[in-house]
Amino acid sequence: MIMLSLFLLIMIIDRRTLWSGFTFLMALGSLGFYTLFILMVYISQFPDSIISRILIYIGLIGLFLFFLIPFILLIFYFIEGINILKKEEFHYSNLLSLFFVFAILLLVSAWFNGSIKEDPLLFKGYAMIEISAFYLLFIMSIYVVSAILNLMHIRKNHNFQYIVVLGCAIFKDKVPPLLASRIEKGIELYRKNPDSILIFSGGQGQGEDMAEAEAMAEYALKKGVDHSRILIENQSKDTYENLMYSRMKMEEPVKRVAIVTTSYHVFRALILAKKQGIRCVGYGSQTKWYFTLNALIREFIGYLSIRWKIHGFVLLLIVIFIGII
Repeated sequence: MIMLSLFLLIMIIDRRTLWSGFTFLMALGSLGFYTLFILMVYISQFPDSIISRILIYIGLIGLFLFFLIPFILLIFYFIEGINILKKEEFHYSNLLSLFFVFAILLLVSAWFNGSIKEDPLLFKGYAMIEISAFYLLFIMSIYVVSAILNLMHIRKNHNFQYIVVLGCAIFKDKVPPLLASRIEKGIELYRKNPDSILIFSGGQGQGEDMAEAEAMAEYALKKGVDHSRILIENQSKDTYENLMYSRMKMEEPVKRVAIVTTSYHVFRALILAKKQGIRCVGYGSQTKWYFTLNALIREFIGYLSIRWKIHGFVLLLIVIFIGII
C-alpha cells in the first residue's frame, strides 16, 4: 500500500520522471511477494489438499517463466534486429538492436572464460563492466516502464490550449508515413479538444525543399483543419528547439499543453519539456514494431545524454567501489 500510494502520488503530481516507473515496479513486486506469502501460509496449513498442489505447480511454472523472460527478450530483439535491416535502409542506428543482443551475449559468455577468474586484475575489470551493464539495464527497464506509463490517459478531453506536433525529416516536400501518423494523432486530439491550437514544429533540414512544419500544416489543411487553428514553428533543428520555439508561440497564461510525437519518442520529449519548465502531457502515434524496439535503445541513449551527470556519478562509484575491494 505504501508503494502503491507513492506511485499514485507521483502520477498525480508529475509523471515525467523515472520515479513513476520505479515505484510502479516496486508496487508490482510488493504485490507479488505479498501474494506469494499468502499462498505459502495457505499451503502450510493445508499441505495435502489438491488446491495446494495446483498452487505449487502454478508457482513453479511462474518462476520458470520469470527466469525465461530475459532469453525470450534477447531472441525477440535479435529477430526484430534482422527485420529492420531487411525492411529499412542500412544505417548504423538500425544496428542498435543487434548490437544490444551481441553485447549481452558477450558479457554473459565472458563469465565462463576461466582466464578471467584466474587473473585478479582482469576479474576486477570484468566485474566493473558487468555491474555497470547491469545498472544500465536496470535503468533502461525503468525508462521503458516510465515511457509506457506516460502514454496512458484516462480522460479524452483535457481542454488543451495547445497541441504541439513535433516534426521529423520529410522527402523534399512530401510528408513520410512516420510524420503523417504524428499529424493524424495531433488532428485526432484536436477534434476532441476543439478550442485548442495546433502548433506544427520543425525547421528545414538538409535535402528538404521546405520546413517540416510548413509541410505538416499543408497536410493538416487538406484534412479539414481550420487555418485559424494552426501555428507554424519553422526554426527548430532538434527536439529541444521544437519545444523551446513552440513555447514562444503560446500566449500566456499557458496551463494545458499536449505534446504529440511517435510513441517511442514521447517520454524523452516530456523530459526535455520538463527541463524547460513546460507543464504538459504526451501522446504517441504508432509505428512499426521492429522500428520501435530499435528506436527505444536510441531514445534511452538520448535520455542518458540528458541525465549523464547523475548516472555517470553512479557508474563512477561502482568503478571506485570494485577497485577498492
